[in-house]
Amino acid sequence: MKTFIIKENEAGQRFDKYLKKLLKEAPSSFVYKMLRKKNIVLNGKKADGSEKLNARDEVKLFLADETYDKFAGAEVKESFPTTALDIVYEDEDILIINKPAGMLSQKAQPSDISANEYIIGYLLQSRALKETDLRTFRPSVCNRLDRNTSGLLTAGKTLKGLQDLSEALKKRTVKKYYLCLVAGCITAPQHLKGYLMKDERQNRVFISKEKTEDALCIETEYEPLEVYQDVTLLQVHLITGRSHQIRAHLASIGHPIIGDSKYGNEKINHFYRERTGVKHQLLHAYRMIFADGRCVEAAPPDDFNKAICYANQNAIEQ
Repeated sequence: MKTFIIKENEAGQRFDKYLKKLLKEAPSSFVYKMLRKKNIVLNGKKADGSEKLNARDEVKLFLADETYDKFAGAEVKESFPTTALDIVYEDEDILIINKPAGMLSQKAQPSDISANEYIIGYLLQSRALKETDLRTFRPSVCNRLDRNTSGLLTAGKTLKGLQDLSEALKKRTVKKYYLCLVAGCITAPQHLKGYLMKDERQNRVFISKEKTEDALCIETEYEPLEVYQDVTLLQVHLITGRSHQIRAHLASIGHPIIGDSKYGNEKINHFYRERTGVKHQLLHAYRMIFADGRCVEAAPPDDFNKAICYANQNAIEQ
């Protein structure tokens, strides 16, 4: 017999989902059969798997050791990388970092190392998480930023944190603001609407003003903060959060983000690369405002500030 006490990070989920993580090698039919036969019980009572777990609930598995070992699978010792994360907010349930450009938010390939792995490494190192916890719960990034976009990246440290963040992002109760340096002079705020279509093969999106099959509705709001000689510093309010939305939407109206190799203007990109060393799109997720009034901000990286200083100086000289 095996006994497990539900921890805070495991509470809030369905009982059957917990069991499928615990007995990851077992077919679903086996799990439900054991529930029906009362070989698996919750708080000493028969359960069907649909129950929502609470902290300190007791789970008993009346299984032979060899059966448990077979379906639980071998313990795999995972190693997680550590790096100096720029943490801008942390509480018991969530973590928000200032992600540098060049770091993946989540893995694209199994061999990738992403912010997700660095965050787990940090939580293990700080003892906010134990290796044994990873069997039934894994902290995860909740919003995504493109590899070469810097700024605020949120993660749920606990199941409650994951659920609350995911719900807030889904319902758009979190307001997300970005800074970007774009080609051309923009002198007035604007609220853009359109439709976005993604080409998975090219990992590229296309913007249209008309609704087409499989296109997703998008909304992007912006206002100019500073206008220089031939570039503008924008604050962008991301209303809908689609893949590459800000980059493609601004490019579609003739104001591509400087440094953007996919949607940008190569001549302008080359100009700024030669003079300021810009190697990626100058797009930075700098502010989040939560429904309860909390405001979290992340300072732009040095290369972003360097490009702004150059644009300002160039405008003064001309």
